[in-house]
Amino acid sequence: MTDTRIPTTRLGAGGPEVGVQGLGCMGMSFAYGPADADASRATLERALELGITLYDTADAYGAGENERFLAPFVRAHRDEVVIATKFALSIPRDDPSKRVIRNDAPYIRQAVEASLRRLDVDVIDLYYMHRRDVNVPIEETVGVMAELVREGKVKQLGLSEVTADELRAAHAVHPVAAVQSEWSLFSRDIEAKVVPAVRELGVTLVPYSPLGRGFLTGAFTNAETELTADDFRRQQPRFTGENAAANAALLEPVKAVAEAHDATPAQIALAWVQQQAGVHDLPVVPIPGTRKPSRVEENARAATLRLTDEELALLEPIASKVAGDRYADMAFTSAGRE
Repeated sequence: MTDTRIPTTRLGAGGPEVGVQGLGCMGMSFAYGPADADASRATLERALELGITLYDTADAYGAGENERFLAPFVRAHRDEVVIATKFALSIPRDDPSKRVIRNDAPYIRQAVEASLRRLDVDVIDLYYMHRRDVNVPIEETVGVMAELVREGKVKQLGLSEVTADELRAAHAVHPVAAVQSEWSLFSRDIEAKVVPAVRELGVTLVPYSPLGRGFLTGAFTNAETELTADDFRRQQPRFTGENAAANAALLEPVKAVAEAHDATPAQIALAWVQQQAGVHDLPVVPIPGTRKPSRVEENARAATLRLTDEELALLEPIASKVAGDRYADMAFTSAGRE
C-alpha cells in the first residue's frame, strides 16, 4: 500500500490541475456485472487519498444511476474533485436496451439539466459529447455546449471518439479541454491522426479502457465462459472465441516486463499509457475503472512506474497483432470516419 499522491497535470489550456490518472466509474453501476456499493464508495475515497481527482461518468451508465451513485461523494468533496459526465446516448422509452446517438440542441439542454440534478451540483466540471451524431454538424453541437459554459452550467468541454478533423472543427468554435478515446496496448489507432491534433491544440488526452477492459490484466481470458451473463464484454469480439485465445497469447511480453519490475500486468499496461505523455509530448490522464480500493492502489502505483526503451520496444508490436474489433459495431466509434 502507498499513500504517496500521484503527480498532476493540467486539464486543458487554463484548466484545473488533476491527478495524472483518473477513475472510470461506469462499472460501479453498469456493464461489468454485480457491484458492491460499499466497496465502490470505499474505492472513490481511496482514489482521492491517492491524488486521483478526475472522476468519469455518463448519463448513459445505468440510465443515470451512476451519476446518482456518485452524487454524495462529489458533494462531500466538491472542492477537491473534478467531475466529468457525458451526453449523447439517448435511451428510447420503448426499448431501454437501445442507445440512440443524439447531438441536437434540445436533447443537449435536456441532458445537462438531468445530469446536474442527478449529480446534485451547480456546475459540471467537464462535459463530454459521448458519441458523434454525423447528421448534426459538430460546430452546431459544440455551439450549444459553449452556451452551457457561458450560462455557468459547464466549466470545460470534452469530446469522445472524434476524428482529428472533427476535433479541429469543434475547437474552432470553443476550446476543447479533453478528448476521450480508447488507447491501450491493444488499441492504438488514434496515434495516427488524433494524437497529433490533440497535441497541436493543447488538449488533454483521456484514454478510456487503458487496461483493455480488464483483459490486459489477465483477469479473464474468455468472456463467454468466465464472465456473468450481464457483462457487456461478452458481446465484444476481442474477448470471445478464437480471438480471445489469440489475444491472450499476446500478453506474454506484458507478463515478462511485469516480472522484471516486480509489478502486475495491469501496472505495466497502465504505465505504458501513462508514459505516452512523454512519448507524444501531451498531457495524458487515463481513467482505468475499478470497484475495489486494492485495485485503485495498484493502478495508482503505475503512474510513476517507468519502462525502459527496451521494454517499450518489446511491447510495441502487440497492438498490430490483436484479433477482433473493439466493438461488434465499429460505427459506434470514430474509426470509420477518420
